[in-house]
Amino acid sequence: MDATKKLQDVVSVDMHAAKGLLSSGHCYLDVRTTEEFNKGHIENALNVPYMYFTQEGKFKNPEFLNQVAVLCKKEDHLVVGCQSGARSHRACVDLLNAGYEHVTEMGGGYSAWVDNGLAQHKPAEYFKTSLKLR
Repeated sequence: MDATKKLQDVVSVDMHAAKGLLSSGHCYLDVRTTEEFNKGHIENALNVPYMYFTQEGKFKNPEFLNQVAVLCKKEDHLVVGCQSGARSHRACVDLLNAGYEHVTEMGGGYSAWVDNGLAQHKPAEYFKTSLKLR
């Protein structure tokens, strides 16, 4: 059995490389909250929140891997992103440890995507600031 994957095992690319992967057939998995996703997202993205934010604080979605399994096969090529890169990095570790073989993290997240002019529909100014939800 392979060793447990850690944060340093995650392959991370910038938003331009991620755009190239998406145009070559990779699937974009957005791990932001549903509320964040609904304010703006990459075209054809799948949304499975990795964390939830409540008045009591933030907590990991206990059904994350099960929800991803409904939408993606373990052999699918995935680009994983969030708002700034913190949640997606952790989500990639969980996906790799669950047996997903082709997982790449988009560094900088959706904020970098928007800030670099890659968003088709410019979202609210909320996304123009790089939120650090670490």
